[in-house]
Amino acid sequence: MRCPFCGADDSKVIDSRLSAEGDAIRRRRSCVECNERFTTYETAELSLPRLVKRDQSRAVFNEDKLRSGFLKALEKRPVSIDSIDTAVKGIVRRLVASGEREVDSRLVGDWVMDALRELDEVAYVRFASVYRSFQDVNAFREEIERMENKAEQKGDD
Repeated sequence: MRCPFCGADDSKVIDSRLSAEGDAIRRRRSCVECNERFTTYETAELSLPRLVKRDQSRAVFNEDKLRSGFLKALEKRPVSIDSIDTAVKGIVRRLVASGEREVDSRLVGDWVMDALRELDEVAYVRFASVYRSFQDVNAFREEIERMENKAEQKGDD
């Protein structure tokens, strides 16, 4: 590993441990040349599928864009960043587990809707209004009624 301080090509590992989430290895390193210490993180490089958009164009999956969508929907809502990160990681895991080379973007959108419904109902309706292109107040009302009906059905189970 190249030293970020002096640029030397050699460093030695002093300590290794799993990160708090368990999905990366944290390594403390020491430069052989200048003796400065620094930290590196090793994560698995996952092969994520490409997304097939509504117009049939293809796009590379972008986790930052996914996170940004969650943050916009959850703006000024009482949901922790940890909960958002967990939801994003869950969607990424589902994409990887699908084993597909291409995935319809609507499927990912549905997964986002499901995650938002669990996190915050207001954020869910916000996202749904854009995702489903609500045209008027009646569309909001219908979506809220659908949510209420699902909640009642869960309560009856």
